[in-house]
Amino acid sequence: MNLMPDFSPSLGRTSTLSRIFAPIDGVMLFILALIAAISVVAMYSAASDMPHRFEDHIRNLTIGFVVMLVLAYTPPKWLMQLAIPLYVVGILLLLGVALFGESSKGAQRWLNVGVRIQPSELLKIAVPLMLAYYFHLTGVVHDRKRAIQVYLIAALILLVPFTLIAKQPDLGTALLVAFAGAYVIFFAGLNWKVVVGLLASAVVLISVLLSLLHTSFATDVLHLKPYQIKRIEVLLDPSADPRGSGFHIMQAEIAIGSGGLLGKGWQQGTQAQLQFIPERSTDFLLAVFSEEFGLVGNLLLLVLYSMLILRGLSIAYGASSRFERLLAGALSMILFTYVFVNTGMVAGMLPVVGVPLPFMSYGGTALITLGVACGMLMSVHHHRIR
Repeated sequence: MNLMPDFSPSLGRTSTLSRIFAPIDGVMLFILALIAAISVVAMYSAASDMPHRFEDHIRNLTIGFVVMLVLAYTPPKWLMQLAIPLYVVGILLLLGVALFGESSKGAQRWLNVGVRIQPSELLKIAVPLMLAYYFHLTGVVHDRKRAIQVYLIAALILLVPFTLIAKQPDLGTALLVAFAGAYVIFFAGLNWKVVVGLLASAVVLISVLLSLLHTSFATDVLHLKPYQIKRIEVLLDPSADPRGSGFHIMQAEIAIGSGGLLGKGWQQGTQAQLQFIPERSTDFLLAVFSEEFGLVGNLLLLVLYSMLILRGLSIAYGASSRFERLLAGALSMILFTYVFVNTGMVAGMLPVVGVPLPFMSYGGTALITLGVACGMLMSVHHHRIR
């Protein structure tokens, strides 16, 4: 006679739940939940005079997480099939912006298709997806002449959207798209000598451009707008325009410095509460957080971002196919680029280009884009060959 209790029904339920929630990467979800919780605290303080913005941020976070979870259940082979259609649709929409787009504050970045959209956001995902699929098709090329052809075509795939977005003008988004594509090209096996050569050339080129900043070459040849030239000048010396373009950086630096080690306390930051920090709920939310929670709070946030990026790179390392490795690697480095550019911008080390802090800054489109990226990473992790 069997005297052992029968646990089979409960075991069956546990097994069913495990299969249902298997695509969701618990580690990544936990890290993102902590960052989102910090963002809610910081946003409540930053948007104290704009309660609707705090409510919208909660809604946008929810949408971003829902999109992420939906993508987590999407097999990578489906993502691969979407590569070409998404890229083509993105390019067509960018052409539509150039021909029929709506302008605001001197930039033509939006397209009205019943709702107002910014097609350049789509290319942050479509470009690395397309390039990962392209290199998946070409495979590893050992012949030098063939390799040159492969990388030139990849560069062209990247150059087309970059040019269209830069002409809007939206240099910040154009650079994010360029980095997203460049990461795929690098991970695909671009020779280190080429990488070092390109970086050295970039340093020389930037030095030359800075020396020509106030000549007709900058405006007539490079087509730099006056506000773009002003941003570069302010980066080099914020005090050159303390009440204009330099105001953002100077106030952010004051907020960061006054936060000290432990900060002034939640909702106790004078720069934020007295509204000295411009764009304090969007691009400069980090300045608000730094003033209120100090160096310790910043270090905690940077540790969470580092864990998120390393988790993404770990997923890329364990991916099953070339497409999945390249896509996951690029998406992880896109997260790094967002964090690096925003923190550098707020600290006055990089130009102000309008790049949000991932899952922290206010903005629905950016949160959805980041949700898509993290959802794709979860998809790659779940569908790896065990």
